[in-house]
Amino acid sequence: MTPGIGHNSGWDANGYAGRLHLWRKARASLVSNRIPVEVIRTRMRRAAALGLDFTTYASIRAASGRDVVALLFSSSAVGMLRRAELDGRAAAKLSALAVERGVLVHRPLPATAPLPLDWAAPAPAFTADWSTIRAMVMAPLRDRGLPPDAVLLVGATAVEREWCAAARAAGWIDAERYFAA
Repeated sequence: MTPGIGHNSGWDANGYAGRLHLWRKARASLVSNRIPVEVIRTRMRRAAALGLDFTTYASIRAASGRDVVALLFSSSAVGMLRRAELDGRAAAKLSALAVERGVLVHRPLPATAPLPLDWAAPAPAFTADWSTIRAMVMAPLRDRGLPPDAVLLVGATAVEREWCAAARAAGWIDAERYFAA
């Protein structure tokens, strides 16, 4: 027997009204942006360990949905323009980081990792097509078991910025901004 007009049929947790109520409650708690202070402090320490300011770190974390596990630099970002050595300020900052650090080295330099970088790989050519760029950026990440969406790219040119989209990386930051912080 079905209830008559005006009867609310009771509140059923599995019914539409119950699901709607629970969804609204969950959404309100999600949107409230109340993060415990200890979580904020932990994330501030993590940002410092990555060499980032908190605002940049928080925006990258929010956009990618994960923590940054590695930094990938272009050789031009770390000052390797004519020789396979790091710029002085880049070497000083990178030696203090507590994260995996890699570099994509532009030709004609050899793909070797100067200290304090952990590894190196050849960079895509400036004239490379999209699939080649994707393959060349993804290969060293895959070889090291790094998820691309947890790797932050640091570059110096607009062409290098495209590497982020090609690899579906966590984000991209300009070298001047990164080394200024």
